[in-house]
Amino acid sequence: MELTEKINKVLEGGEFLIRETNAAEVFTPEDLNQEQAMFAGMAREFLEKHIWPNITRIDKQEPGLSQQLMDIAGELGLLGAAVPEAYGGMGIDINTETLLTEVLGASNSFGVSLAAHTGIGTLPVLYFGTEEQKQKYLPKLATGEIKAAYCLTEPGSGSDALAARTKATLQKDENGNEYYLLEGQKMWITNSGFADLFTVFAKIDGKLFTAFLVDAKSENIRLGNEEDKMGIKGSSTRQVFFEGVKVPKENVLGTIGEGHKIAFNVLNIGRFKLGVMVCGGAKKAIDHAVKYANERQQFGQPLSNFGAIKHKLAEQAIRIYALESLNYRVSDLLQQKIISLVAQGRNDIEAKLIAAEEYAIECSIIKVFGSEVLDFVVDEAVQIYGGNGYSEEYPVARAYRDSRINRIFEGTNEINRLLTIDMLMKKAMRGEIDLMTPAMAVQKELMSIPDFGASEDETLFAAEKKALRNAKKAVLMIAGAAVQKFMQKLAKEQEIIMNVTDMLIDILACESAMLRTEKLISVQGPEACSIQTDMVKTLLSDAMERINLNGKHAVCAFASGDELQMMLMGLKRFTKYAPFNTVAARRNIAAKLIAEERYCF
Repeated sequence: MELTEKINKVLEGGEFLIRETNAAEVFTPEDLNQEQAMFAGMAREFLEKHIWPNITRIDKQEPGLSQQLMDIAGELGLLGAAVPEAYGGMGIDINTETLLTEVLGASNSFGVSLAAHTGIGTLPVLYFGTEEQKQKYLPKLATGEIKAAYCLTEPGSGSDALAARTKATLQKDENGNEYYLLEGQKMWITNSGFADLFTVFAKIDGKLFTAFLVDAKSENIRLGNEEDKMGIKGSSTRQVFFEGVKVPKENVLGTIGEGHKIAFNVLNIGRFKLGVMVCGGAKKAIDHAVKYANERQQFGQPLSNFGAIKHKLAEQAIRIYALESLNYRVSDLLQQKIISLVAQGRNDIEAKLIAAEEYAIECSIIKVFGSEVLDFVVDEAVQIYGGNGYSEEYPVARAYRDSRINRIFEGTNEINRLLTIDMLMKKAMRGEIDLMTPAMAVQKELMSIPDFGASEDETLFAAEKKALRNAKKAVLMIAGAAVQKFMQKLAKEQEIIMNVTDMLIDILACESAMLRTEKLISVQGPEACSIQTDMVKTLLSDAMERINLNGKHAVCAFASGDELQMMLMGLKRFTKYAPFNTVAARRNIAAKLIAEERYCF
């Protein structure tokens, strides 16, 4: 398979599988500037002053508290940071927004309320509203004068959003004015207890799936009781019943019958932002874990002296580092795509929509990887705390409970794994990405004699780059054979699809961490970045084992006889990586964490 050594244009969605990226072209957290750091500092100050001291009150849903905190966030510009200046916002770029989102992700359940307002609450109006709707709602959404909720899920339609039964019927009042009569039920609606504006999805005449902007104070809207949830207890979550609600005709959002475009496009951005938010939560959790490990004495010495604890701390850091690297890499891909589209004559809002759709594959991967990184980090934090971790007196119990929802939010991780391959195949069928040529090259390579000689390439990360090139070949080999085997029925082979997606997730995460570290070394030198190098090599060493196992599960599900043996031999060839002392590497990583007593990478 021929992989481009250096890209000549912005990497398109899904192209990471068939192209190589030059480290100099990757955006990393180290590239953030002083102005962006100021935004982050403002957000941290907000959390330290208003959120963390009130976290127990927030969790108990003290009446009016979340609204007050949202108002403060609005006054600081945090609610309207990404809203264009023309509509009362600050109009920050994507990379700044990513940093801001990560910082606010450490705010536990309040972050859910805030994200629901700024994301799925505000973006439908921004992206799909008429100019009149934008002028009416966006300035007030940006300040928090009105607060928003998003009404999509129903009791009978979870992942299958288009199975919604809420209906809208066109009516006329006594003066001949037309309006829609809304009837139906929504559930799991974040911010519903205090929202002023609902974006509601319903089927006109039971057929045309359409979005509506609904005044939450309208007559005949009834709210259920607050849900008694396992986690994110501080966020308002209720059922919403629409029992003959009159919605002005001009409050149709977007095009009639195209509500799915609103729902799915907003989810693309939502998935990316969720992956960024959980990175902030993971950093907060590891800070608690390493501080406690240093303070807690057992057998006459700190917990952090023990190898088993060092392993846990190091693995937490490795996964956070990979997630952080991936988030900022994709953030800048989104930003560069937007800049390119604007230069071609698109307006900024159109450009953001197109960019989000272009990188929908990467957004799904970030959502899955990020939510599972946070789950791992908080789980290990509880373990490090031991019995105290199970007590609500300590912060990791809340973090553990709050984390679990993220694998369900914005489409379950299972749905996103399935979507990743579905979107990749559809891009290939539309001719937007050439998978056939490299896949055929891999088939040809399988028939050739493998090169078992030692590589003479001594450039930085030469072995890691070769391993990732080969891992991509493994994906192309398996995906290509599965498509040939099942054709249009591949969608039913969900286990195989999820195996292949997990291979892709490992590849993209490892590559992002490696490119970030390579770029960092070019600035600071190899000695200053020895810990980051250890993280990359440890991450990749484990990932190649997982890629091999996932590939084996997939291949054995559909191949047999000589074909199976050939593919297993190919898989073994494509997942080779030189043995590496991960124990020593993790000890080095942990030592740095323990000394700094915080996530310091």
